[in-house]
Amino acid sequence: MGKHNEFGRLGEQKAVDFLLKSGYEVLCRNYRYQKAEVDIIAKRGNIISIVEVKSRKMGFLGEISDSIGKKKINLLVTATDQYIQENDLDVEVRFDVIIVIKNGEVFEIEHIENAFNHF
Repeated sequence: MGKHNEFGRLGEQKAVDFLLKSGYEVLCRNYRYQKAEVDIIAKRGNIISIVEVKSRKMGFLGEISDSIGKKKINLLVTATDQYIQENDLDVEVRFDVIIVIKNGEVFEIEHIENAFNHF
C-alpha cells in the first residue's frame, strides 16, 4: 500500500476517533454504492452525518473545496440516498467534512458541519 493510502487511512481513523469523542455513533465506514464512496456515516441524535475526510500534511493544504466538486457531491448524495433506503431510516441528513492536518507529530482536526453550504 502506498504512503498516500496509509496516510489517508490514518486520517480517517483520526476522524472516527474525533467523532466518537464528540458523541457520535459510527454506523459505517467506506460505504460504497456504484461509483461513490462515503468515508464515514455517523449518527448523533436524529441526525445522520455523511462525512468526507480530507487528510493533509502541513505545507500541502490547498483549498479543500477544490477537491470536493459538484461530481463528488452528486455521488455522495446518490450513495446517501441508497444507504438511507437500504436501512429504512427516517432521519435528517447532513453532509460534513472533517479536515485532518498533520503538523509534525500532532494532528489537528477541523469539523465543518453542513460543509456543502460553504462551497
